Amino acid sequence: MLKKQLFCRLFISGFILSIMTLQVQSSPEPVKIPEPINSPEPINSLEPIKSPESEFESAPKDNQGRFTNHGGEISHGSLSVRLKFYLRRFGTLFRSDAGAPKRVANQADFLRDNRTTATVTWIGHATLLVQMEGLNFLTDPIWSKTPSPLPPVGPSRWVDPGMTIDELPEIDFVVISHNHFDHLDLPTLRKLAARNSDTIFFVPLGNADLLIKKGITQVQELGWGETANFKNIQIHCLPTQHWSKRKLSDTRKSLWASWAVIGTERRFYFAGDTGYFEGFKQIGAKLGPFDLAAVPIGAYEPRAMMAETHMNPEEAVQAALDVQAETAVAIHFGTFDLSDEPLAEPPVRFKAAAKKTGLGLDNSWVLDIGETREF
Repeated sequence: MLKKQLFCRLFISGFILSIMTLQVQSSPEPVKIPEPINSPEPINSLEPIKSPESEFESAPKDNQGRFTNHGGEISHGSLSVRLKFYLRRFGTLFRSDAGAPKRVANQADFLRDNRTTATVTWIGHATLLVQMEGLNFLTDPIWSKTPSPLPPVGPSRWVDPGMTIDELPEIDFVVISHNHFDHLDLPTLRKLAARNSDTIFFVPLGNADLLIKKGITQVQELGWGETANFKNIQIHCLPTQHWSKRKLSDTRKSLWASWAVIGTERRFYFAGDTGYFEGFKQIGAKLGPFDLAAVPIGAYEPRAMMAETHMNPEEAVQAALDVQAETAVAIHFGTFDLSDEPLAEPPVRFKAAAKKTGLGLDNSWVLDIGETREF
Protein backbone atom coordinates (compact mmCIF):
# COMPACT_ATOMS: atom_id res chain seq x y z
CA MET A 1 0.00 0.00 0.00
CA LEU A 2 2.80 2.40 0.95
CA LYS A 3 4.62 1.58 -2.28
CA LYS A 4 1.47 2.34 -4.27
CA GLN A 5 0.97 5.66 -2.48
CA LEU A 6 4.62 6.60 -3.05
CA PHE A 7 4.36 5.72 -6.75
CA CYS A 8 1.19 7.83 -7.11
CA ARG A 9 2.83 10.79 -5.41
CA LEU A 10 5.94 10.52 -7.57
CA PHE A 11 3.85 10.15 -10.72
CA ILE A 12 1.71 13.19 -9.92
CA SER A 13 4.78 15.26 -8.98
CA GLY A 14 6.47 14.32 -12.21
CA PHE A 15 3.30 15.04 -14.20
CA ILE A 16 3.03 18.54 -12.71
CA LEU A 17 6.75 19.18 -13.32
CA SER A 18 6.44 18.15 -16.96
CA ILE A 19 3.42 20.43 -17.48
CA MET A 20 5.25 23.29 -15.76
CA THR A 21 8.21 22.80 -18.09
CA LEU A 22 5.89 22.94 -21.09
CA GLN A 23 3.81 25.90 -19.96
CA VAL A 24 5.49 28.16 -17.37
CA GLN A 25 8.16 30.77 -17.76
CA SER A 26 10.62 30.95 -14.86
CA SER A 27 12.54 34.00 -13.75
CA PRO A 28 15.50 34.67 -16.03
CA GLU A 29 19.01 33.99 -14.78
CA PRO A 30 22.23 35.73 -15.82
CA VAL A 31 23.17 34.56 -19.30
CA LYS A 32 26.50 32.88 -19.93
CA ILE A 33 28.13 33.37 -23.31
CA PRO A 34 27.44 30.13 -25.16
CA GLU A 35 30.20 28.02 -26.62
CA PRO A 36 30.33 28.12 -30.44
CA ILE A 37 28.60 25.21 -32.13
CA ASN A 38 30.98 23.10 -34.18
CA SER A 39 29.08 20.69 -36.34
CA PRO A 40 31.18 17.72 -37.52
CA GLU A 41 29.55 18.11 -40.93
CA PRO A 42 28.80 21.80 -41.52
CA ILE A 43 26.23 22.42 -44.22
CA ASN A 44 28.02 25.14 -46.18
CA SER A 45 25.66 24.94 -49.14
CA LEU A 46 22.76 26.03 -46.92
CA GLU A 47 24.34 29.18 -45.51
CA PRO A 48 21.37 31.34 -44.43
CA ILE A 49 20.82 34.59 -46.30
CA LYS A 50 18.70 37.65 -45.66
CA SER A 51 16.00 37.51 -48.28
CA PRO A 52 15.59 40.94 -49.92
CA GLU A 53 11.90 40.45 -50.54
CA SER A 54 11.14 39.54 -46.94
CA GLU A 55 13.09 42.05 -44.82
CA PHE A 56 11.74 40.75 -41.53
CA GLU A 57 13.27 42.16 -38.37
CA SER A 58 15.57 39.87 -36.42
CA ALA A 59 14.30 38.55 -33.11
CA PRO A 60 14.85 41.06 -30.29
CA LYS A 61 16.60 40.24 -27.02
CA ASP A 62 16.01 41.57 -23.53
CA ASN A 63 18.64 43.20 -21.33
CA GLN A 64 19.82 39.77 -20.18
CA GLY A 65 20.46 38.57 -23.72
CA ARG A 66 17.45 36.28 -23.95
CA PHE A 67 15.17 36.18 -26.97
CA THR A 68 11.84 37.92 -26.71
CA ASN A 69 8.89 38.80 -28.96
CA HIS A 70 8.44 41.95 -31.03
CA GLY A 71 5.70 43.01 -28.63
CA GLY A 72 7.99 42.54 -25.63
CA GLU A 73 7.28 40.34 -22.62
CA ILE A 74 4.25 38.05 -22.81
CA SER A 75 1.99 37.07 -19.92
CA HIS A 76 1.51 33.55 -18.60
CA GLY A 77 -1.19 34.60 -16.15
CA SER A 78 -1.03 35.34 -12.45
CA LEU A 79 0.41 32.89 -9.92
CA SER A 80 -3.12 32.12 -8.76
CA VAL A 81 -4.25 31.27 -12.31
CA ARG A 82 -1.26 28.98 -12.86
CA LEU A 83 -1.56 27.17 -9.52
CA LYS A 84 -5.24 26.43 -10.14
CA PHE A 85 -4.35 25.16 -13.62
CA TYR A 86 -1.73 22.76 -12.20
CA LEU A 87 -4.17 21.48 -9.59
CA ARG A 88 -6.68 20.74 -12.35
CA ARG A 89 -3.99 18.68 -14.07
CA PHE A 90 -4.46 16.03 -11.35
CA GLY A 91 -7.91 15.36 -12.76
CA THR A 92 -6.58 14.76 -16.26
CA LEU A 93 -4.98 11.52 -15.08
CA PHE A 94 -8.51 10.10 -15.23
CA ARG A 95 -9.85 12.15 -18.16
CA SER A 96 -11.82 10.33 -20.81
CA ASP A 97 -10.63 10.30 -24.42
CA ALA A 98 -14.14 11.13 -25.63
CA GLY A 99 -13.90 13.71 -28.38
CA ALA A 100 -10.33 12.85 -29.38
CA PRO A 101 -9.59 12.86 -33.13
CA LYS A 102 -10.30 9.72 -35.12
CA ARG A 103 -7.39 7.75 -36.57
CA VAL A 104 -7.89 6.38 -40.08
CA ALA A 105 -5.92 4.05 -42.34
CA ASN A 106 -3.11 5.96 -44.00
CA GLN A 107 -2.01 5.97 -47.63
CA ALA A 108 1.59 5.00 -46.94
CA ASP A 109 2.12 3.13 -50.23
CA PHE A 110 0.95 6.09 -52.30
CA LEU A 111 2.95 8.58 -50.23
CA ARG A 112 6.19 6.60 -50.54
CA ASP A 113 5.93 6.62 -54.35
CA ASN A 114 4.50 10.12 -54.78
CA ARG A 115 6.78 12.75 -56.34
CA THR A 116 4.30 14.84 -58.32
CA THR A 117 1.20 15.57 -56.23
CA ALA A 118 1.24 18.13 -53.42
CA THR A 119 -0.17 16.46 -50.29
CA VAL A 120 -0.48 17.01 -46.55
CA THR A 121 -0.96 14.22 -43.99
CA TRP A 122 -1.77 14.80 -40.34
CA ILE A 123 0.39 12.56 -38.17
CA GLY A 124 -0.96 14.16 -34.98
CA HIS A 125 -0.45 17.30 -32.82
CA ALA A 126 1.72 19.74 -34.86
CA THR A 127 3.27 16.96 -36.96
CA LEU A 128 2.47 17.04 -40.65
CA LEU A 129 4.00 15.14 -43.54
CA VAL A 130 4.05 17.56 -46.47
CA GLN A 131 4.90 16.64 -50.07
CA MET A 132 5.49 19.39 -52.61
CA GLU A 133 7.91 20.20 -55.40
CA GLY A 134 9.03 16.55 -55.38
CA LEU A 135 10.24 16.80 -51.75
CA ASN A 136 9.03 15.29 -48.48
CA PHE A 137 9.26 17.13 -45.18
CA LEU A 138 7.93 17.00 -41.62
CA THR A 139 6.83 19.74 -39.23
CA ASP A 140 7.60 19.39 -35.50
CA PRO A 141 7.78 15.59 -35.64
CA ILE A 142 6.85 13.74 -32.45
CA TRP A 143 6.22 10.00 -32.27
CA SER A 144 6.79 9.71 -28.50
CA LYS A 145 3.89 8.77 -26.24
CA THR A 146 4.70 11.42 -23.62
CA PRO A 147 6.20 14.89 -24.32
CA SER A 148 8.03 15.33 -21.05
CA PRO A 149 11.44 15.84 -19.44
CA LEU A 150 10.66 12.74 -17.33
CA PRO A 151 8.95 10.21 -19.62
CA PRO A 152 6.79 8.18 -19.14
CA VAL A 153 5.58 10.72 -16.57
CA GLY A 154 3.67 13.56 -18.19
CA PRO A 155 0.72 14.29 -20.47
CA SER A 156 -0.15 11.16 -22.42
CA ARG A 157 -1.00 10.70 -26.05
CA TRP A 158 -4.69 10.19 -26.83
CA VAL A 159 -4.28 8.84 -30.38
CA ASP A 160 -1.39 6.93 -31.96
CA PRO A 161 0.50 8.67 -34.79
CA GLY A 162 -1.14 8.47 -38.20
CA MET A 163 1.87 6.66 -39.65
CA THR A 164 4.77 4.77 -38.15
CA ILE A 165 8.23 6.15 -38.81
CA ASP A 166 8.98 3.09 -40.95
CA GLU A 167 5.94 3.85 -43.13
CA LEU A 168 7.18 7.34 -44.00
CA PRO A 169 8.64 8.15 -47.41
CA GLU A 170 12.25 9.29 -47.46
CA ILE A 171 12.34 12.60 -45.59
CA ASP A 172 14.34 15.40 -47.20
CA PHE A 173 14.11 17.87 -44.33
CA VAL A 174 12.40 18.75 -41.07
CA VAL A 175 11.34 22.15 -39.70
CA ILE A 176 11.07 22.67 -35.95
CA SER A 177 9.25 25.61 -34.40
CA HIS A 178 10.75 25.68 -30.88
CA ASN A 179 12.18 23.53 -28.12
CA HIS A 180 9.13 22.59 -26.01
CA PHE A 181 8.97 18.83 -25.56
CA ASP A 182 5.80 18.41 -27.59
CA HIS A 183 7.47 20.09 -30.60
CA LEU A 184 11.16 19.17 -30.34
CA ASP A 185 11.12 15.46 -29.55
CA LEU A 186 14.70 14.21 -29.46
CA PRO A 187 13.89 10.46 -29.56
CA THR A 188 11.92 11.01 -32.77
CA LEU A 189 14.59 13.24 -34.32
CA ARG A 190 17.29 10.68 -33.59
CA LYS A 191 15.23 7.95 -35.30
CA LEU A 192 14.69 10.16 -38.35
CA ALA A 193 18.39 11.01 -38.56
CA ALA A 194 19.36 7.34 -38.25
CA ARG A 195 16.83 6.40 -40.92
CA ASN A 196 18.29 8.84 -43.47
CA SER A 197 21.64 10.54 -42.86
CA ASP A 198 20.83 13.11 -45.57
CA THR A 199 17.78 14.53 -43.77
CA ILE A 200 18.36 18.20 -42.86
CA PHE A 201 16.91 19.59 -39.63
CA PHE A 202 16.05 23.30 -39.74
CA VAL A 203 15.79 24.89 -36.31
CA PRO A 204 15.54 28.44 -34.92
CA LEU A 205 18.65 30.06 -33.42
CA GLY A 206 20.03 28.45 -30.27
CA ASN A 207 18.58 24.98 -30.88
CA ALA A 208 21.26 23.31 -32.99
CA ASP A 209 23.52 22.37 -30.08
CA LEU A 210 20.73 20.34 -28.49
CA LEU A 211 20.51 18.14 -31.59
CA ILE A 212 24.23 17.95 -32.22
CA LYS A 213 24.89 16.70 -28.69
CA LYS A 214 22.57 13.79 -29.50
CA GLY A 215 24.50 12.90 -32.65
CA ILE A 216 22.23 14.69 -35.15
CA THR A 217 24.76 16.58 -37.27
CA GLN A 218 22.77 17.69 -40.32
CA VAL A 219 21.37 20.77 -38.58
CA GLN A 220 20.84 24.28 -39.92
CA GLU A 221 20.03 27.20 -37.60
CA LEU A 222 18.17 30.23 -38.91
CA GLY A 223 16.96 33.46 -37.34
CA TRP A 224 13.83 35.43 -38.20
CA GLY A 225 14.12 36.85 -41.69
CA GLU A 226 16.78 34.36 -42.82
CA THR A 227 16.26 32.02 -45.75
CA ALA A 228 17.89 28.76 -46.80
CA ASN A 229 17.93 27.70 -50.44
CA PHE A 230 17.42 23.94 -50.40
CA LYS A 231 17.35 22.05 -53.69
CA ASN A 232 14.47 23.62 -55.66
CA ILE A 233 12.75 25.49 -52.80
CA GLN A 234 13.27 28.30 -50.30
CA ILE A 235 12.83 27.80 -46.56
CA HIS A 236 12.05 31.01 -44.66
CA CYS A 237 12.42 31.32 -40.88
CA LEU A 238 9.75 33.77 -39.70
CA PRO A 239 8.48 35.50 -36.55
CA THR A 240 5.86 34.09 -34.24
CA GLN A 241 4.70 34.91 -30.70
CA HIS A 242 5.75 32.28 -28.22
CA TRP A 243 8.70 31.35 -25.97
CA SER A 244 11.11 28.51 -25.28
CA LYS A 245 12.03 26.33 -22.33
CA ARG A 246 13.24 22.77 -21.66
CA LYS A 247 14.50 23.10 -18.09
CA LEU A 248 14.22 25.53 -15.19
CA SER A 249 17.25 27.62 -16.17
CA ASP A 250 17.02 27.97 -19.98
CA THR A 251 13.92 30.15 -20.45
CA ARG A 252 14.06 31.98 -23.81
CA LYS A 253 17.72 31.17 -24.43
CA SER A 254 16.75 29.66 -27.80
CA LEU A 255 14.49 31.15 -30.45
CA TRP A 256 11.03 30.07 -31.65
CA ALA A 257 9.75 30.50 -35.20
CA SER A 258 7.19 29.83 -37.89
CA TRP A 259 8.27 28.63 -41.34
CA ALA A 260 7.39 29.21 -44.98
CA VAL A 261 8.36 26.67 -47.63
CA ILE A 262 8.14 28.19 -51.10
CA GLY A 263 8.58 26.50 -54.44
CA THR A 264 7.68 27.32 -58.01
CA GLU A 265 4.33 25.49 -57.83
CA ARG A 266 3.27 25.53 -54.17
CA ARG A 267 3.64 27.80 -51.13
CA PHE A 268 3.19 26.36 -47.62
CA TYR A 269 3.15 28.12 -44.24
CA PHE A 270 3.62 26.43 -40.85
CA ALA A 271 2.65 28.66 -37.92
CA GLY A 272 4.15 26.33 -35.32
CA ASP A 273 2.99 27.17 -31.80
CA THR A 274 1.90 30.78 -31.30
CA GLY A 275 -0.42 33.37 -29.93
CA TYR A 276 -2.17 35.67 -32.37
CA PHE A 277 -0.07 38.71 -33.35
CA GLU A 278 0.05 41.39 -36.02
CA GLY A 279 3.10 39.76 -37.62
CA PHE A 280 0.85 37.38 -39.54
CA LYS A 281 -0.26 40.28 -41.73
CA GLN A 282 3.35 41.15 -42.53
CA ILE A 283 4.08 37.52 -43.44
CA GLY A 284 1.11 37.47 -45.78
CA ALA A 285 2.01 40.80 -47.37
CA LYS A 286 5.64 39.85 -48.01
CA LEU A 287 5.51 36.12 -48.74
CA GLY A 288 1.87 35.28 -49.43
CA PRO A 289 -0.42 34.14 -50.77
CA PHE A 290 -0.02 30.57 -49.54
CA ASP A 291 -1.71 27.52 -51.00
CA LEU A 292 -1.90 25.97 -47.54
CA ALA A 293 -1.31 27.28 -44.01
CA ALA A 294 -1.10 25.00 -40.97
CA VAL A 295 -2.46 26.85 -37.93
CA PRO A 296 -2.64 25.69 -34.28
CA ILE A 297 -6.15 25.66 -32.83
CA GLY A 298 -5.77 24.02 -29.39
CA ALA A 299 -4.25 24.44 -25.90
CA TYR A 300 -5.97 27.81 -25.39
CA GLU A 301 -7.71 27.44 -22.00
CA PRO A 302 -7.52 29.05 -19.50
CA ARG A 303 -7.28 32.24 -21.55
CA ALA A 304 -5.78 34.16 -18.61
CA MET A 305 -2.76 31.86 -18.93
CA MET A 306 -2.69 30.91 -22.61
CA ALA A 307 -3.98 33.93 -24.56
CA GLU A 308 -0.60 35.36 -25.57
CA THR A 309 1.07 32.05 -26.42
CA HIS A 310 -1.72 29.88 -27.92
CA MET A 311 -4.37 30.99 -30.39
CA ASN A 312 -7.96 29.98 -29.93
CA PRO A 313 -9.77 28.60 -33.02
CA GLU A 314 -11.20 31.98 -34.05
CA GLU A 315 -7.74 33.58 -33.89
CA ALA A 316 -6.33 30.70 -35.92
CA VAL A 317 -8.83 31.42 -38.68
CA GLN A 318 -7.85 35.09 -38.60
CA ALA A 319 -4.16 34.16 -38.77
CA ALA A 320 -4.82 32.05 -41.87
CA LEU A 321 -6.61 35.00 -43.47
CA ASP A 322 -3.77 37.34 -42.47
CA VAL A 323 -1.11 35.22 -44.20
CA GLN A 324 -3.37 35.07 -47.26
CA ALA A 325 -3.90 31.32 -47.19
CA GLU A 326 -6.17 29.76 -49.78
CA THR A 327 -6.70 26.82 -47.42
CA ALA A 328 -6.05 26.39 -43.69
CA VAL A 329 -5.42 23.05 -42.01
CA ALA A 330 -5.92 22.74 -38.24
CA ILE A 331 -3.11 21.33 -36.07
CA HIS A 332 -2.08 21.26 -32.38
CA PHE A 333 -5.24 19.84 -30.84
CA GLY A 334 -6.66 16.59 -29.54
CA THR A 335 -3.39 14.63 -29.45
CA PHE A 336 -1.93 15.40 -26.01
CA ASP A 337 -3.77 16.53 -22.88
CA LEU A 338 -2.16 19.94 -22.36
CA SER A 339 -4.93 22.34 -21.33
CA ASP A 340 -8.48 22.83 -20.09
CA GLU A 341 -10.74 23.01 -23.16
CA PRO A 342 -12.85 19.95 -24.01
CA LEU A 343 -11.14 17.65 -26.52
CA ALA A 344 -13.88 18.01 -29.13
CA GLU A 345 -14.23 21.79 -28.91
CA PRO A 346 -11.32 23.22 -31.00
CA PRO A 347 -12.28 21.75 -34.41
CA VAL A 348 -15.96 22.66 -33.95
CA ARG A 349 -15.11 26.28 -33.17
CA PHE A 350 -12.53 26.38 -35.99
CA LYS A 351 -15.06 25.26 -38.62
CA ALA A 352 -17.74 27.60 -37.27
CA ALA A 353 -15.39 30.58 -37.43
CA ALA A 354 -14.11 29.69 -40.91
CA LYS A 355 -17.65 29.34 -42.22
CA LYS A 356 -18.16 33.07 -41.65
CA THR A 357 -15.08 34.01 -43.73
CA GLY A 358 -13.74 33.56 -47.22
CA LEU A 359 -12.24 30.22 -46.20
CA GLY A 360 -15.66 28.69 -45.75
CA LEU A 361 -16.16 25.04 -44.91
CA ASP A 362 -14.36 23.73 -48.01
CA ASN A 363 -11.07 25.52 -47.33
CA SER A 364 -10.88 25.01 -43.57
CA TRP A 365 -9.58 21.50 -43.10
CA VAL A 366 -9.91 19.37 -39.98
CA LEU A 367 -8.19 16.10 -40.84
CA ASP A 368 -8.46 12.75 -39.19
CA ILE A 369 -5.15 11.49 -37.88
CA GLY A 370 -3.51 9.61 -40.75
CA GLU A 371 -5.65 11.36 -43.38
CA THR A 372 -4.02 12.73 -46.55
CA ARG A 373 -5.35 15.53 -48.74
CA GLU A 374 -4.04 17.08 -51.93
CA PHE A 375 -3.44 20.82 -52.13
